[in-house]
Amino acid sequence: MKTILAAYSGVAKGTGSSILSALQDVPAALWPCRSKMEKHLQVISVLQWVISFMALGAACTVLLFYMFLTDCWLIAAIYTAWLIFDWNTPKQGGRRSSWVRSWTVWTYFRDYFPIRLIKTHNLSPSRNYIFGYHPHGILCFGAFCNFGTEATGFSKKFPGIKPSLATLAGNFRLPVLRDYLMSGVVIVVGGAAESLNCAPGSNSVTLKNRKGFIKLALQKGSDLVPVYSFGENDAYKQVIFEEGTWWRSVQKRLQKLLGFAPCVFHGCGLIFGDSWGFVPYCKPITTIVGEPITVPKIEDPTEDMVDVYHSMYIRGPGPPTGHTFSPAVRCWSSARLEAPPLALISSGRTFCPVHIMKEEL
Repeated sequence: MKTILAAYSGVAKGTGSSILSALQDVPAALWPCRSKMEKHLQVISVLQWVISFMALGAACTVLLFYMFLTDCWLIAAIYTAWLIFDWNTPKQGGRRSSWVRSWTVWTYFRDYFPIRLIKTHNLSPSRNYIFGYHPHGILCFGAFCNFGTEATGFSKKFPGIKPSLATLAGNFRLPVLRDYLMSGVVIVVGGAAESLNCAPGSNSVTLKNRKGFIKLALQKGSDLVPVYSFGENDAYKQVIFEEGTWWRSVQKRLQKLLGFAPCVFHGCGLIFGDSWGFVPYCKPITTIVGEPITVPKIEDPTEDMVDVYHSMYIRGPGPPTGHTFSPAVRCWSSARLEAPPLALISSGRTFCPVHIMKEEL
């Protein structure tokens, strides 16, 4: 207290002292240690994203309807008019904000897991690209952090490339949440169906019948870039119901009705790490941007042409070498990292074990 009073006295006398410098002189015992403070900030940054993603849109929708019944109806009416006027902005690339992408909160978000982005090839700014992100996970932490923010330095690693993270169209219909998301074309290929199969320690992707992004790439002449996040599935633990069970059928019906899969998952607690909660586990997420596949521009591609590039995307260019290739395997190989002895990759419902030999990396 004497130190603070002395600082106040110094400011009054014009000595240039500040309260901030005075607080730095207070004994360290009165403050949490720096590492604990940073950990708390990391948890808060991740939790705000989880809550925003899961509840912000619904809460703001209810609030908007409620405001119409109060004296604040004029504010609700003005926002609704703006919502109608701005309805198609998400289809046109959104409203990119470099300021929002560079918020300090995203560095704490990155360091919580932590998340890192690995570049394996240069991407020419003169070309357009469609990044195919795998796997979906529960909440796509890697996709958001790497491509929706500048926390991992995307713009520095890929100068001239401006990513836009694609998500469910319904998310852009919810008030406030839509503006939050648009401030961030990366397509999470597996989508809601893939999230139903994500589990810690496994890498499975829903890709066998996902050909829409291939057709889009051909129509626009955009090169395909496989992106794989190792550790994305480790953020949460999920209860996976077997095919044919009643619970599984309910999930699939709700997925078709709502557009997203209602997963039963949990993370760790906010206070006690060994309890259950919505805070994701601190598991490293390594996102690897693989080698681009050159795609010609064909305004009306045939089904056979789509199949050719779909097969090339899954197995990689060049002749087969005896291994079943996938975006995950090729990303590992391009990054020259030591891969696990067995990667479990799924093309649709068929799981194919892929052995990665160390000498081939």
